[in-house]
Amino acid sequence: MSPMQKVRIDKWLWAARFYKTRSLAKAAIEGGKVHADGQKIKASKEILVQQMLTIRQGWEQKEVEIVALSDKRRGAPEAQALYRETEASISKRELEASQRKALRGLDMTPDSRPTKKQRRQIHRFRKKDLD
Repeated sequence: MSPMQKVRIDKWLWAARFYKTRSLAKAAIEGGKVHADGQKIKASKEILVQQMLTIRQGWEQKEVEIVALSDKRRGAPEAQALYRETEASISKRELEASQRKALRGLDMTPDSRPTKKQRRQIHRFRKKDLD
């Protein structure tokens, strides 16, 4: 972590271990999964210390503040020292994770496709609703 002035966002995301490769970081940025200060950015955008990033990875969305800059990928403890996640972001992620975990047992998908008789009943039911 040398005292740098600016680093490309794709290099920083890779160095901070949000993405395994720079090409994955670039694809996420181009896909609109990464925002800097609430605005969509390009992969070549140079970031600064104390800038806020919103990063969406799968189900989770993290809001992080850049604490230090680096363009070299190092160990996980050093990578985690590059940013600080906001308290609101942490609590929101934990709440959403617990909600997803609670809903896991309520799988509403049927075990099999409806039979011909069940399909007729469904069609009759829907036709009644339309009338």
